[in-house]
Amino acid sequence: MKTLVKLEIVRTLRNRKFMFFTIVYPSALFLLIAGSADADDQVPGTRLSMPLYYMVAMASFGALTAGLMGNGERIAKEREGGWTRQLRLTPLPGRGYVAAKIAVGAVATLPSIVVVFVVAAVGKGVRLDAVWEWPALTGAIWAGSLVFAALGVAIGYLASGDAVRPLTMIIYFGLSILGGLWMPTTSYPDWLRNIGDHLPTHAYAALGQAIELGGAPHAKDVVLLIGYLALFAGGAAWLYRKDTRKA
Repeated sequence: MKTLVKLEIVRTLRNRKFMFFTIVYPSALFLLIAGSADADDQVPGTRLSMPLYYMVAMASFGALTAGLMGNGERIAKEREGGWTRQLRLTPLPGRGYVAAKIAVGAVATLPSIVVVFVVAAVGKGVRLDAVWEWPALTGAIWAGSLVFAALGVAIGYLASGDAVRPLTMIIYFGLSILGGLWMPTTSYPDWLRNIGDHLPTHAYAALGQAIELGGAPHAKDVVLLIGYLALFAGGAAWLYRKDTRKA
């Protein structure tokens, strides 16, 4: 499993297109959205300034991009190319393959999170406590990215090579918009806000927002993300076994 993880990390880091959309793109969006705002511009319905709100939102968006775009499309292509069939001939168990893919997806999110934070600190003067807030914020968002890495694996086994991209894009934009990564859900109608409040992206961004306000993540958000992680990881494992039986 360690060998597979190492191989997957090297492959990911060599993919320039993937690295652009997971590292450069979220940082550019942050500057575009929060570029003209300052620390006195507060996001309606929150106690956060525009730079603080969108720093966490875009770091979360980068992690979502890495988890979905990386795992989903790559796995679908590996299935069609026969790579997963070759792996089944090795002693690597199914759960090891799924765990390796989730781990690699999580590793790929770390650069996107850190770069957004650096851009926010340097470009917009965002200041947080160096002793606990920056490390806690990084750790919370990085840990939460496991949810979307697992979702990416599940999508890769759910869809074929031709269907995986449109399916991924629908889920990608739906989670981003409804979960409040591109705009605060406080501006949504009540029925739409209720939907967004139960999505993993909303709970994911809420982890960082709670830390920015000087507190700990809310138990509701943590439990919701753990539930989604169990659902997506379990679904990915089941789809892997189903695909194995077909082979």
